[in-house]
Amino acid sequence: MKLKKLIVAASLLFAAAAAHADQAIDISYQRSSTLWILLKQSGQLEERLKPLGFSVNWHEFSTGLLSSLNAGSVDLHADVADAFALFTQAADAPLTYYARENPSSSAQAIIVQDNSPIHSVADLKGKTVAVSKGSGSNFLLISALKKAGLTLADITPRYLEAPDGGAAFANGSVDAWAIWDPFLATQQREHHVRVLADGKDGVANYNRFYLATSTFANAHPDVLQVTFDTLHETGRWVKAHPQEAAQILGPLWGNIPPATVELANTRRSYDIVPVKVDELAEQQRIADTYYAAKLTPKPLKVSDIAVWTPKAQ
Repeated sequence: MKLKKLIVAASLLFAAAAAHADQAIDISYQRSSTLWILLKQSGQLEERLKPLGFSVNWHEFSTGLLSSLNAGSVDLHADVADAFALFTQAADAPLTYYARENPSSSAQAIIVQDNSPIHSVADLKGKTVAVSKGSGSNFLLISALKKAGLTLADITPRYLEAPDGGAAFANGSVDAWAIWDPFLATQQREHHVRVLADGKDGVANYNRFYLATSTFANAHPDVLQVTFDTLHETGRWVKAHPQEAAQILGPLWGNIPPATVELANTRRSYDIVPVKVDELAEQQRIADTYYAAKLTPKPLKVSDIAVWTPKAQ
């Protein structure tokens, strides 16, 4: 009887393990998801998750990322800029924050053509500025205007996604462009542009957040721990090996010259840390700013977000 019970127990364990082994994690990423792109290329995350019984399906998003986040259609999501993440909270998306990239305040900026008569943010009054609506650069623009004593009402914001913003900036149909890396680095290395303002001096810290579908986060904290640790290590590797990282990323970012990639990477911290609710003051400032600008439909209390905390490293 004892042997029979052992056999039954072993069979149940085997069946559970077999079912677990069939699970695939769906991960979304976008071109700015540097660490995800490197992990997809190397296969390192798959290797580390395999002992837990998981494989990985990768899904690239060039558009429609917000809809995917709100719907919870993948398990682990593309890292997103601080301002963008707030739209998921405004939509009551079923998401949990499990990692944050420390500030990279100079990785986005407001730029003008080098021969432009505009020499300060105050000079933008009455001018047309291209910006991606709801992006981190949108907050940078609002915050920089406020510091200069202006508001969005003092300029003409032209809401364009990054590629269209680049085209409008190149053909002169806008006077300035609020944009992030690597678009910013490309402009600086390949064109004659000037930076009017970036996020330094508390204008816009520019954190990035990593999110998981809450159902998945609650069911698989072991997967989040492996993912967090792997992202942390990959971020440290990028900063320690800038030239090698640039050689890998250049082709994956659309054949961007390695020197441009390296310039962009000098401005990103790639420092992956836990999300702590009591350290989200910048998020609350963005949330309040966006609500006042009617970019979000309701006021938000950022401390209401769901947070998963990794074990101490």
